[in-house]
Amino acid sequence: MSFDSLGLSEPLLRAVIEQGYTTPTPIQSQAIPAVLNGGDLLAGAQTGTGKTAGFTLPILQRLSEAPAPAAGSRRPVRALILTPTRELAAQVEESVRTYGKYLKLKSTVMFGGVGINPQIDALRRGVDIVVATPGRLLDHMQQKTIDLSKLEILVLDEADRMLDMGFIHDIKRVLAKLPPKRQNLLFSATFSDEIKTLADSLLDKPALIEVARRNSTVEAIAQKIHPVDRDKKRELLTHLIRQNNWFQVLVFSRTKHGANRLAEQLTKDGISALAIHGNKSQSARTRALAEFKDNTLQVLVATDIAARGIDIDQLPHVVNFDLPNVPEDYVHRIGRTGRAGATGEAVSLVCVDEHQLLKDIERLIKRPIPQEVIAGFEPDLTQKPEPILRRSQGGGGARQGSPRQGAPKQANGGGRGPAKPAHGGGNGNGGGGNGSRSPKPVAAKTGGNGSAPRKPEGARPAGALLGGKPRTEGGGAGRRDTPRTGQRGR
Repeated sequence: MSFDSLGLSEPLLRAVIEQGYTTPTPIQSQAIPAVLNGGDLLAGAQTGTGKTAGFTLPILQRLSEAPAPAAGSRRPVRALILTPTRELAAQVEESVRTYGKYLKLKSTVMFGGVGINPQIDALRRGVDIVVATPGRLLDHMQQKTIDLSKLEILVLDEADRMLDMGFIHDIKRVLAKLPPKRQNLLFSATFSDEIKTLADSLLDKPALIEVARRNSTVEAIAQKIHPVDRDKKRELLTHLIRQNNWFQVLVFSRTKHGANRLAEQLTKDGISALAIHGNKSQSARTRALAEFKDNTLQVLVATDIAARGIDIDQLPHVVNFDLPNVPEDYVHRIGRTGRAGATGEAVSLVCVDEHQLLKDIERLIKRPIPQEVIAGFEPDLTQKPEPILRRSQGGGGARQGSPRQGAPKQANGGGRGPAKPAHGGGNGNGGGGNGSRSPKPVAAKTGGNGSAPRKPEGARPAGALLGGKPRTEGGGAGRRDTPRTGQRGR
């Protein structure tokens, strides 16, 4: 099957071919005709399956087929795409611009952490497609700077992660303000009970597509475990990068503090590395991602939440410096390599403290992961496991427990908009700030080797879906939203 058999227009096919794509992925071959048909859609697809083009291409086609607005009249917002993180929002809007370059449609991206005024200016000029995070969208809705009364298409991208991050209340507030007659597209990596409940309330007789279940790992990914003592992990990582001459290495840390320390230590070892996580400024995160994508940065150390916006074709190496507390996150992490038929490598550095986490992961993927001990880094078999500690937001006493039951609530990076806007005016044909022209990143904090990490960034607290406070968008400068009083940071 080729793209020209899916019913796409010539301008869209030309843009797709210019990107070097000729054959659609499974999710694209199924989703594109379904969206063009005009009905609702419930699609199960992990990141890296090509799902973004699966909805942006048919949305662009549907909007381009409608009559152009009358001369002198403002363009109404006709399509809204909601994403859980700023990086993912920027990535999706970039895809909209890339594939819509030969169409007379305008788009903009809106998220916190940058000034709101450029976004307001873009909306005043008129845009057809808005890509936004829930918090900043609500800011615009409260200030009445966005009119969604003419909305035709709504997309919830990575809906499972939005629910995990506590955005269910924000999503419901947005849905309550949208026109009832519209096309709804919901994309999720898994169909949990919460997702099914949301789908039942949102979708009308949807087409159902499921590709690459969340609990199945990509066959093209070579998975490997390197057993190592907890205090030798950083030395082993440096050894592997140097010995194998790795570039574009995405390294996952369990905590923000651990990511900072690891990036600094790798830099001292002569390996260019930066960390991205919720407490980094938006400009620092944007710069780090840009350098990583153009291969001038050798290693990017990330937490699970911050990594959601990383979309790089043929990313060769993913390293789990710390195993995730939630087994499903392992599949999400390694799914960032081995994309589009390319081979990839996923390496995990596992100490004695993480043996139970490893067992949980192997139970989830239904197979053991091959292990290889690296000469000179043989683990001490007499070493006793220590509990993986987490600290409260205020740096109080550490406490132990299951991350699913005892995890403290946290901001995941704070408010939707810091007081000072970042650089960057337009993003997309319609403008809007995304901080792409960025100053140097915030310096990493000094510290040890990350063996006693603080709270996990991605763990879901009890009540996050039904009764907990909504979290923030995984970015900013550590401020928390206070939706009950309406005092969002801007």
